[in-house]
Amino acid sequence: MNRGLFSVLNERQKFANFLRFCSKSLLLDQGMQVHGALVKMGFGFDLMLSNDLIVMYGKCGRLGVACDVFDRMLKRNVVSWTALMCGHIQNGNPLESLLLFSKMGLSGVKPNDFTFSTNLKACGLLNGLDIGRQIHDICVKTGFDMVNVVGNSIIDMYSKCGRINEAACMFEVMPVRNLISWNAMIAGYTVAGFCEKALVLFQKMQEVGGFLDEFTFTSTLKACSDLGAIKEGNQIHAFLITGGFLYSVSTAVAGALIDLYVKCGKLFMARRVFSHIEEKHVISWTALILGYAQEGNLAESMGLFRQLRESSIQVDGFILSSMMGVFADFALVQQGKQMHAFAIKVPSGVDTSVCNSILDMYLKCGMINEAERLFSEMPARNVISWTVMITGYGKHGLGKEAIRLFDEMQLDSTEPDDVTYLAVLLGCSHSGLVEKGQEYFSRLCSYHGIKARVEHYACMVDLLGRAGRLKEAKNLVDSMPLEANVGIWQTLLSACRVHGDLELGKEVGGILLRLDSENPVNYVMMSNIYADAGYWKECESIRELVKSKKLKKEAGRSWVEIDKEVHFFYGGDDTHPLTEKIHEILKEMERRMKEELGYVYGVKYALHDVEEESKMENLRVHSEKLAIGLALVCGGSEEGRKVIRVFKNLRVCGDCHEFIKGLSKILRVVFVVRDANRFHRFEDGLCSCRDYW
Repeated sequence: MNRGLFSVLNERQKFANFLRFCSKSLLLDQGMQVHGALVKMGFGFDLMLSNDLIVMYGKCGRLGVACDVFDRMLKRNVVSWTALMCGHIQNGNPLESLLLFSKMGLSGVKPNDFTFSTNLKACGLLNGLDIGRQIHDICVKTGFDMVNVVGNSIIDMYSKCGRINEAACMFEVMPVRNLISWNAMIAGYTVAGFCEKALVLFQKMQEVGGFLDEFTFTSTLKACSDLGAIKEGNQIHAFLITGGFLYSVSTAVAGALIDLYVKCGKLFMARRVFSHIEEKHVISWTALILGYAQEGNLAESMGLFRQLRESSIQVDGFILSSMMGVFADFALVQQGKQMHAFAIKVPSGVDTSVCNSILDMYLKCGMINEAERLFSEMPARNVISWTVMITGYGKHGLGKEAIRLFDEMQLDSTEPDDVTYLAVLLGCSHSGLVEKGQEYFSRLCSYHGIKARVEHYACMVDLLGRAGRLKEAKNLVDSMPLEANVGIWQTLLSACRVHGDLELGKEVGGILLRLDSENPVNYVMMSNIYADAGYWKECESIRELVKSKKLKKEAGRSWVEIDKEVHFFYGGDDTHPLTEKIHEILKEMERRMKEELGYVYGVKYALHDVEEESKMENLRVHSEKLAIGLALVCGGSEEGRKVIRVFKNLRVCGDCHEFIKGLSKILRVVFVVRDANRFHRFEDGLCSCRDYW
């Protein structure tokens, strides 16, 4: 080889090395300079260098330039095509990769293992099962399916397309499995909800002596987390420590450990892992903050959030939305407002998902005006935004507003989804708008884009049942194309109680107890129906059955926020330091209501087998009354405090409903009560639900 030719080849290799370094380090400016230099040197149409340019521009996000290089090439090989396909996927356009794959088939250039692997990945990203199967068939015919990188991609594609059994079949026939094969299958099982199989596979992986990496541990810990398998999770944690795996420097593994301990209620262990992490990621912060919040330790949760804000880590949209979700669930108005003020100041605060969470928070805190203002000012709305607002109107008994917004949404070119239909049907149900509800349900059933779910039928049963059209409701259940679930029968049974239909109630109750014999709620509903009808023997028989089965109903719990502190009460609770004063003020309110309004206790809501005086005592200690009593003790009845907000985990009882109505009249105070079903706004002796709840 003469010296001149050697020099040219050496120069060519230098350009290739430079471009590969620029690709690896994402150095776009330097890569463009190399591009200019190689064109000047006469390498503008060199096949190898053109391929390197496509890779470099693709990785640096300049796909348009990568396409220009590809289009100007005089000759292309499989690397050229595959490099551009990779570029499309890296830049978020997997469909373009598949279109290019189709063109490549017409060009006469044969795909290699990386071409197949790249386009199987594209199918997974697009949930394109049919095309993925076609590519799999080609791989089988050409023998590429037994090549490791292709086999792994086939597993991943089927997993992402929800075909976990087909992924498992591919895994089983692979002649050689590497770390990626095991990881893909374990992750596939975990994501598909087959967490037990993921753990079994993890055990097999250890038995064959396979190398484990952070992806293995992350997926397996996620499986433990979803199963609540604390024992297996502890074993993996111990394995990490004894094996010398530095999870303190692995964000993913540390985050998975924290998530496991949080979901299993082991916050002490979660905090311990968190304290050992060298560089704490926002995901770990979020998991721990939400863990404390869900355990009811809001002070610790807020303290951690303050620490996060003071750190160098950027608060992202996920944690903002998550925190808003906590404030919404606990109806923490003041904290929610403060978080809203903070969100406005950070870049992620304008994300539509964050705005939706703030909207939901205001609605769940009973602040309909603030929600309307935010909704009107949102820079962008998606189907979730509209659905949240429609749901809020429905829960507040504003069915006509829910309908107006549902119609307005479609004029705004936003198509409702199945959840939106559910929201508008709930709105109709809570407001007694039977004809409108039937119209929307009929529209849903005839719309080919969305299938009516069991929940939609339950809404219609609720709508008809509340309106006293029990026979129609039962006929709908009998004729529905889906199997009726426990929720539908409970809805119908509740309507039977409201309208005093004992015969239908007995029939529905029998079905319900056969379907769900271990749920105490079903027995309570049946016992109440018998009690309302005066059938005390049958009522007592059901109560004895509940005792013999050792079933326990969820305890009623109410809470009220006073000076940014949340106070929780259970029925009969006497643990609050102001209990004596609470009882005093409640007795005083009862006296005033009796004198001014002729109020008497709704003793039918108390146990039948106790003395009249005891019945009144029993009703006085309902959790919502205790919460209201505390608000009154703390100045809620004074002039200037016009709204008292109380929240309950169960449905408000009839006596409490009458009591709060009377209280709103004699005190001239507005009470907003959120129960498990809806909002009640009590003002001047009336409730927004119009006694229709």
